Amino acid sequence: MNPNLPLPKYHQIYLVLCEQLLEGKFDGGLPGELALMKQFSVARVTIRRALQQMAEESLIKREPGRGTRPIKRDTAANFHSANGSFGMGSQHARLTGLLENLVTMGLRTSVKVLSVQTLLAPKDIQNKLQIGASDRVQKAERVRNTREGPLSHITTWVPETIAQGFGKRELAQKPILVLLEEAGVRVGRAEQTISARLANADMARHLDVPIGSALLSVRRLIYDDLDKPIQWLQGLYRPDRYEYQMQLSRVGSIDAQIWVDKELSAKFN
Repeated sequence: MNPNLPLPKYHQIYLVLCEQLLEGKFDGGLPGELALMKQFSVARVTIRRALQQMAEESLIKREPGRGTRPIKRDTAANFHSANGSFGMGSQHARLTGLLENLVTMGLRTSVKVLSVQTLLAPKDIQNKLQIGASDRVQKAERVRNTREGPLSHITTWVPETIAQGFGKRELAQKPILVLLEEAGVRVGRAEQTISARLANADMARHLDVPIGSALLSVRRLIYDDLDKPIQWLQGLYRPDRYEYQMQLSRVGSIDAQIWVDKELSAKFN
């Protein structure tokens, strides 16, 4: 823990534990209070306050004699439960021009590849990519930079059968959508969700921001032209260096007019 940060110690611990929870590191249960006290070098009251906040947000369940377990819920549902939502009637806009903007951004920025590994797909990745438990995927973590500094931290998951043609060197040189096309994949559409997250210790270090800073959280599923999922992406962006712009048009009768997107552009600096 860093006493110079503008966040109390319990909240720093809360952010780290929430991030690890979302990554699936606590599927078998959270460490006990004594283990967490030793890990973070803090008093028990600090650990208990961090766990209490997670319990109040329905992220974990604490039971005497049985330990602390994560509550199995969808990641997006956890986020909205903890941070508020717009209700069941909210609409998901289809982002036209998305793929073109992503490639353009990839060509105008530099990237540092943090890690590339091939492993069995975790359960949530199996569901996203519609693959089996014995199927392997390439997991890559990268930090993308502009001239001003770090822009985003990106984690991508691609089926091994597709990713065999590129590795760490290629990912450092070209946008992954270009690599997919070169591998023979015809990229089709994408589904994307944008929300917000707070920077934990790791993200703060990668993106050069204080712990607890607000970040744009992007989750994107890309399909090929046969509508088969080919890539799952989780990204965190600095909002001071990246933004989306959409042009909306109204359609329908006067009592049933709705907004539809006409164009999307992505800006970064």
